Amino acid sequence: MRPSEARHSSSAPFSTGERAAADGGPTVLRMVLGARLRRLRETCEISREDAGEAIRASHSKISRLELGRVGVRQRDLADLLTLYGVTDAEERAELAQLAREASTSGWWHRDNDWLPKWFDMYLGLEQAARLIRCYEPRVVPELLQTAEYARALLGLAHPTESEEAIERRVALRMRRQHILTKPAPPQLWVIVEESALRRPIGGSMVWRDQLDHLLRAIDEPHITVQVLADHVGGPALADGAFTMLRFAESDLPDIVYLQQLTSALYLDKHADIDAYRAVANQLSVHAAPPQYTAGLLTALRERFPDVLDQPSGDKAD
Repeated sequence: MRPSEARHSSSAPFSTGERAAADGGPTVLRMVLGARLRRLRETCEISREDAGEAIRASHSKISRLELGRVGVRQRDLADLLTLYGVTDAEERAELAQLAREASTSGWWHRDNDWLPKWFDMYLGLEQAARLIRCYEPRVVPELLQTAEYARALLGLAHPTESEEAIERRVALRMRRQHILTKPAPPQLWVIVEESALRRPIGGSMVWRDQLDHLLRAIDEPHITVQVLADHVGGPALADGAFTMLRFAESDLPDIVYLQQLTSALYLDKHADIDAYRAVANQLSVHAAPPQYTAGLLTALRERFPDVLDQPSGDKAD
């Protein structure tokens, strides 16, 4: 049975308890605050240009603020609320508190000395998502990787980095996976290419342990893994790996995340979301149903029992 894509319909702002439970750090809080400020501005029929003038900024800054890309200073927030006609003291205080919480740092802040800014936002979104759908044609998806498998991959991707630097990357990847074991974890729905599962990253022992890890993971009711056979041609259906994120808060749009070598794209327009959702659904139809995944993983493990131990991962399909 595949996970539901239903979204909670509440339009109320996060309560203190819900903000703590979201565990998304400042990212999602900024998005919630930005969505509320956008609604206030649009209700008053005030343009982004006029709102920007009120806080001595450009319309583009208002746009970034409303998308949750940047935080808002208390003085600017007060000026915007006055412009939007918000006079209720309790509402102003609530939004001011939300702005303060949105200016804090997530647990990954300690890695800011090497963590790319474009990835910082994704970490916050991933931590707060209620549904994570991803397609991965090359390797096991990051949220389901073992530490040894991740270490081998990261060593290949960053060959000039020190062992200590690689270990920090591995630790961050493992810490991200805690969302799958917390109370009320997100639904994780993964479609992975068969060829990605056959690739012995890190050598045969690491590869076997990774398959065993996937076999354990799919026993969890909130984790769905589908395998796409090589002959289907998934890369022809999708132009590469992608991740779709959905949130419990109805004010927040679905987001498609596309990671590149030195940057990332965050898509939230309806047309983009609809296009990627259609592709994800098509991939799901072509992939083997989830109830066959355990058998496929077991057969794959037994079919290639003598894979040469190649830490370089050069032996592919």
